[in-house]
Amino acid sequence: MSGDFLFIMLEIIYQDEHLVAINKPHGLLVHQSPIARDASEFAIQLLRDQLQKKVFPVHRIDRKTSGVLLFAFDKEVNKKMTELFTNKTISKEYIAIVRGFAPEEILIDYALYTDDGKLQEAQTAIKRLAVSEIDLAHGKHNTSRYSLVKAEPFTGRMHQIRKHLAHILHPIIGDRPHGCNKQNKLWLETFNMNSMLLHARKLEFLHPITDELVCITAPFQEEFKRSAKILNLNL
Repeated sequence: MSGDFLFIMLEIIYQDEHLVAINKPHGLLVHQSPIARDASEFAIQLLRDQLQKKVFPVHRIDRKTSGVLLFAFDKEVNKKMTELFTNKTISKEYIAIVRGFAPEEILIDYALYTDDGKLQEAQTAIKRLAVSEIDLAHGKHNTSRYSLVKAEPFTGRMHQIRKHLAHILHPIIGDRPHGCNKQNKLWLETFNMNSMLLHARKLEFLHPITDELVCITAPFQEEFKRSAKILNLNL
């Protein structure tokens, strides 16, 4: 992965004098991390270089997740935005492609452990948007079934959506280590696809300075669109 982002221009999907948002590519880290020492490019540095301005990440999304990533231009706005996330007054919407026919609608209320063993409450609302069944043999089945789902997390735990979907036995395609290794291998061998099919689609909040409603939407990226086309899913 290292070196893949050196010459790309990050896609800016929202900008004012206080905030800027990008459509983060799959595989790009937000910032340096001791658990991903193979990476040498980070969203925060690439965006600073691109804008020639200091930026502060307001929140985080996984390296494997694409979509809306928001930054502030100064520490005061960053603090105000962080408070909105902490107080759960920001609406977050993710779109994923998962194994099997997911429930039409479900609230997953399932506590998750932190790395240091602490148990934290976690809730995610899941809504099924569409289903697909294709002629792809898998194990004892002659076909493979998938769902396009919308996920709205009400808490912000690490890998929350990934863990919650795995918990209800509808793991995200391309997810490692929370997904289905057999499905991931099937997609890699059949479609040459190893991206995780989770996209941070939308952020909605009241602007901390202007008090106006801000809705930021990130277009789907190419691998997500290709996967949806394979499954004949309308995005």
